[in-house]
Amino acid sequence: MSLGEELQEAVKSILATAWEVRDGTKVPEAEDVRLGNDAVKLDATLLYADLAESTSLVNDHEPHFAAEIYKSYLHCAAKVIQNNGGVITSYDGDRVMAVFIESNKNSAAAKAALQINYCVNKIITPKIHEQYPKLDSSFKVKQAVGIDTSSLFVARTGVRGANDLVWVGRAANYAAKLCGERVGNYATWITADVYRRLNESSKLSKGVDMWEKCKWLDHGIDVYRSSYWWPVA
Repeated sequence: MSLGEELQEAVKSILATAWEVRDGTKVPEAEDVRLGNDAVKLDATLLYADLAESTSLVNDHEPHFAAEIYKSYLHCAAKVIQNNGGVITSYDGDRVMAVFIESNKNSAAAKAALQINYCVNKIITPKIHEQYPKLDSSFKVKQAVGIDTSSLFVARTGVRGANDLVWVGRAANYAAKLCGERVGNYATWITADVYRRLNESSKLSKGVDMWEKCKWLDHGIDVYRSSYWWPVA
């Protein structure tokens, strides 16, 4: 059978085979889901943390410097996510995706995002200038985090020996797109569904709402953004 014929048969089988879907109680690993039309349904909150201006970082600086920024950002983001109960599901260049499923998943994800912002402003950027005193004093690491919550359909895609999970649902799409927002110092972006489920500590700072409502023009819906950060002890 030629490759073309094999692909024809594979797509025909994918489209014709009935799905076996079960409700999930934990974030699945790839081996928990079969390569066929097998899937897990989860109600989850997704967080995407994305390093901004990575193209100019690579073009304007030495490779080792850019790599140090990547590593510092992803290390801090990953540690903060895990400390808040999130499960890291993938890295994609200069971004990391994580899933939260516990009962406080929205507040935990929001806290993680605000703590990532703290790490960037109070740990990573100052340490860079400490290590490289000749660096332009205006240099600052920039990033954004997007968060949404929804029902998700988790399937396994790829071929034997080269496959991974795919997360299908609004939260995966919106969170990934929200972390691409670049407006002023607003580093954390959440949907209205996430905002409505925040506990008081993740919503207020000394009685002041940390979140500003705005219109997400790309989708014509209300979202919330924040320039606050949450200290990491």
